[in-house]
Amino acid sequence: MTETMCYILLSLRKPRHGYGIILHVRKITRDRLKLGAGTIYQTLRKLEAANLIIPVREEDRKKLYVITRTGRRLLREETDRIAEIYNNLRIER
Repeated sequence: MTETMCYILLSLRKPRHGYGIILHVRKITRDRLKLGAGTIYQTLRKLEAANLIIPVREEDRKKLYVITRTGRRLLREETDRIAEIYNNLRIER
């Protein structure tokens, strides 16, 4: 999973639209990761096609998405994978 996908899934634990995701990711990465609109919407399409997110409603012509049960499971697996890498890096110091 790419870092972008990981942060988008993480952002969608509550309903958000594309721009809301962009703002949330910037906030939680302290401006390290600045996603563009093209990246967001292309990734949202991929995640929706893979049944990792679903649209839940529209507000002001903006589609809001939320992570699915499958998406949550994948995010947990990714968390475990990253934790393993982190722990192995600490051992190798």
